[in-house]
Amino acid sequence: MDLFEYQARDIFEKHGVPVLGGIVATTPQEARAAAETLTSGADSSVVVIKAQVKTGGRGKAGGVKLAFSPDEAAEKAGEILGMDIKGHTVHRVMVAQGAKIAQEFYFSVLLDRANRNYLAMCSVEGGMEIEQLAVERPDALARVAIDPIVGIDEDKAAEIVEAARFPQELRADVAQVIRQLWTVFKAEDATLVEVNPLVRTEDGRIVALDGKVTLDDNASEVRHPDHEALEDKATSDPLEAKAKANGLNYVKLDGEVGVIGNGAGLVMSTLDVVAYAGEDHGGVKPANFLDIGGGANAEIMANGLDVILNDPQVKSVFVNVFGGITACDEVAKGIVGALDILGDEASKPLVVRLDGNNVDLGRAILREANHPLVTLAETMDGGAQKAAELAAAAA
Repeated sequence: MDLFEYQARDIFEKHGVPVLGGIVATTPQEARAAAETLTSGADSSVVVIKAQVKTGGRGKAGGVKLAFSPDEAAEKAGEILGMDIKGHTVHRVMVAQGAKIAQEFYFSVLLDRANRNYLAMCSVEGGMEIEQLAVERPDALARVAIDPIVGIDEDKAAEIVEAARFPQELRADVAQVIRQLWTVFKAEDATLVEVNPLVRTEDGRIVALDGKVTLDDNASEVRHPDHEALEDKATSDPLEAKAKANGLNYVKLDGEVGVIGNGAGLVMSTLDVVAYAGEDHGGVKPANFLDIGGGANAEIMANGLDVILNDPQVKSVFVNVFGGITACDEVAKGIVGALDILGDEASKPLVVRLDGNNVDLGRAILREANHPLVTLAETMDGGAQKAAELAAAAA
């Protein structure tokens, strides 16, 4: 789960990371009140109005504006609220205290899946898009592997600031903030904690001025029930929400062929095969990733079909199951049961390829049902071709 910047700021503050004050507003009036609160008794009346969307490039799109009074904060918030930034509508802004910035840095720690550990990245050149820096000046971005068992202790933090070539007089202070950011990463079960920019203010403080945090949903369900409150349910995809409520591993994509399989590896392979087959049929693509798991039963199969068949983008469905723990007859019963329950709402063709445990019984159940929407396929490639053909015909 990706967090909004204001949520990242609050988590940083919770774990002792130095941040500036920030208040969320959903109306210009709330932004005015927030600016009054943040500047009351402060040395400066400057605040920053920042669009809260889960995408980069807010500044370039006009989603970050300075305001020099509460009235101007309300005016700027009014300009930003409702904006479209890379397909994301701005429903809220964060009114943040202004800062007199002397230098901008970059720091992140993330899950390095390729090397099966964590990776810290750090640079004395922050503020710009890190992808651009990595391409144009890769030597300016230090990359330091993090042992998951040890984490970022005092020695590792010192190694990071040295590798990033921080001035000697700043290293101790920056290293301390890096250790606090590691605490956020570990304590909240994150897969990414990024600060861009991490700044030195004119009075010498090291402050996390902007934050990006991604939390591991699997850990959230078990160890962090409080993370549920961070989910943006108002703008979440209703199909993904429905799938999550039914315990399904589902990700919506932008194609036309719905895909159901058992096991992440098989589903990933099925996505590839459908994409290749789609090239022969007008470029149709997979519409989703849906893994019903290794021990799926008829109910789970029916829940998965219910989600996919209610996606208006889907033109056909490819069910690709290799029976192991999941018996093919249970899958077949789930398909028949789901189609019975949905009735006339089920109007999209299904291509079903079954193999493995109880395959003969599963195929017999589907043949006996003889549903007009169901086509049996003998092979994975053949099933993908048929599903792509049907999707193209219905497009």
